[in-house]
Amino acid sequence: MFKLILRRAMPFLILVGFIMLAMMLMASKQKPEQKADEAPVPIVDVTQVQQQTVSLNLPSYGVVSPKYKTQLVTEVKGRLLSISANFVAGGIVTKGEELAVIEPSDYEADLMQAEASLAQATAALNEEIARGEVAKIEFKGYDKGMPPELGLRIPQLKKEQANVKYAEAAMARAKRNLERTVIRAPFDGIIKSRNVDLGQYVTLGTNLGELYDTAIAEVRLPLANADLAYLESVDNPDTEVTLSASLAGQDINWTGNIVRSENMIDEANRMVYLVAEVKDPYLRAHKTQGQLPLKYGSFVNATIKGRTVAGIVKLPRHLVRNDTVAVVRADNTLEIRQVNVVRSDAEFAFVKDSLKDGERISLTNLNNMATGQLVKISGEEDKTKRDEDEQKDTRLAQAGSN
Repeated sequence: MFKLILRRAMPFLILVGFIMLAMMLMASKQKPEQKADEAPVPIVDVTQVQQQTVSLNLPSYGVVSPKYKTQLVTEVKGRLLSISANFVAGGIVTKGEELAVIEPSDYEADLMQAEASLAQATAALNEEIARGEVAKIEFKGYDKGMPPELGLRIPQLKKEQANVKYAEAAMARAKRNLERTVIRAPFDGIIKSRNVDLGQYVTLGTNLGELYDTAIAEVRLPLANADLAYLESVDNPDTEVTLSASLAGQDINWTGNIVRSENMIDEANRMVYLVAEVKDPYLRAHKTQGQLPLKYGSFVNATIKGRTVAGIVKLPRHLVRNDTVAVVRADNTLEIRQVNVVRSDAEFAFVKDSLKDGERISLTNLNNMATGQLVKISGEEDKTKRDEDEQKDTRLAQAGSN
């Protein structure tokens, strides 16, 4: 009977034993060690600043135009007898080159008439001089005082002298008119346009075309009024300027000089204009291999050389936010420092009297950066690990030798 009861109660006894054993294990279990959550330390790239002496250059832009341009007009009238092959839009001409010829026959005839009139007047003058000599002889024994001027033919002599001058002036005018039948280039230049054709009858003052001088090019460069403070001299802004443009698929630079300021503020855009000059833009005087001309009408970007300032730190513009930069101190903590930005352009910010040589600036833009925040410098971890590995290898080598 007892054995039967024991056999039936055995499963319950085993279950109670397991429960008691589990309770004992749970009672003896140690609680896990509580560790505070550590925030990850951000890794940043840095650059060391270096003070330097820089020119605070000013960016601008403009369109290239000639310094001198002129309208070619006729000073005589007639039919165009010939036109030079270079007298076309884009033609390159030299000073004194013949561009067009007006029918000269009428002016040649006028010159012949003027020469004939001068010969007649000269003959009449010589005749009057002879008559005056005869009159002097006739009045040689005149004893009633001074002989009369009329008797000595002095008024007649003056008249003939005036006639000679008049004839000389007429001949000079006829010569000039004949010379003006040939239209010549007043300077080395490029033809902007031609407005007449062969055989066309032109009158006095007819516009034949337009000529641009190729000796000097000008570019009007707008600047904000505040930017004038960065020039060496506001009244006499004599400084260098670099012009750049894309020409024939290449980025080309030309060097010029600021020669003057227009000394007025444009009412439309409130800008002040400086005028730059580039000599020999079409490379007619001398040309080097690979150099391209600065063509009129080109749109160019300009970099105007400004004042030279010492102690400037040049930083990429995106590193300066609200006139502050993130400085990484010696203990690898951040300092959000206010800096003095004296000038900035599209790429760089120029900082003065705010950063020292050797100080480190964070190149990594972290969210919610604050002064005192701990950071790690990119590359320093690898260096520390290499140093530890080298020290470990050294210890192992020493232990092996012992």
